[in-house]
Amino acid sequence: MTDIHPTAIVEPGAELGEGVSIGPYCIVGANTVLGDDVRLISHAIVTGRTSIGARTSIYPFSSIGHPPQDTKYRGEPSRLEIGADNVIREHVTMNPGTPHGRMLTRVGNNCLFMIATHVAHDCSVGDHVVMANNATLGGHVTVDEWAIIGGLAGIHQFVRIGRHAIVGGMSGVEHDIIPYGSAMGDRARLTGLNLIGLKRRGFSRDIVHDLRRAFRLLFAHEGTMSERLADVTELFQDNEPVMDIVDFMQVDRERSICQPRDDGSE
Repeated sequence: MTDIHPTAIVEPGAELGEGVSIGPYCIVGANTVLGDDVRLISHAIVTGRTSIGARTSIYPFSSIGHPPQDTKYRGEPSRLEIGADNVIREHVTMNPGTPHGRMLTRVGNNCLFMIATHVAHDCSVGDHVVMANNATLGGHVTVDEWAIIGGLAGIHQFVRIGRHAIVGGMSGVEHDIIPYGSAMGDRARLTGLNLIGLKRRGFSRDIVHDLRRAFRLLFAHEGTMSERLADVTELFQDNEPVMDIVDFMQVDRERSICQPRDDGSE
């Protein structure tokens, strides 16, 4: 059964799953869908055409589903979809999509959004992503699974963050971060691979060794990028993580690939 505090407002039309808990002074809009066992702790607002997956918890003063912060938005019926088992801490903001994107902002499963993080319009966030305090995504950003974004980092519009990548705290990211990469800096540059993350995720020594070799080849000074991609593909075509990087770099994109600051060694 649902548990709705007397001070909460649930507008007619909202769909509530089994076991939903809505705490003091929360507001749930008419077009929202809350999955089973969703918890709104207190003082949280969920509005717009927003759906939230099972067992997700939303903490006080979060604003989920309000109109995008885009001057071109004119009230179009865009959506925000949030998956299951997420933790959305205090003061987090997430906005739906726009007609200039996909009309959809999507968040995966098992993510952690720490205090005051922001997911802007038309973003796509994969599973198991962690955003530390005050990290922000500009519009149309893609963050793939298992990526970590450090506190106070800002991600520019249309940037892609590859799977298992890590962005250091207080970084400004203007360019795409390759899968398994590590980047940081006022204007972020690649600092190597996310070796600690790879170890925690159980990647074998052989795979990590090949990733390091591939990284050095991809960001060497010799040859063109297309030539280096071809060489890496030939050498490591059976290594799935290496090919993740190759595929990521070959996709048509809005932003260029983030580069190392010096000779590409990590």
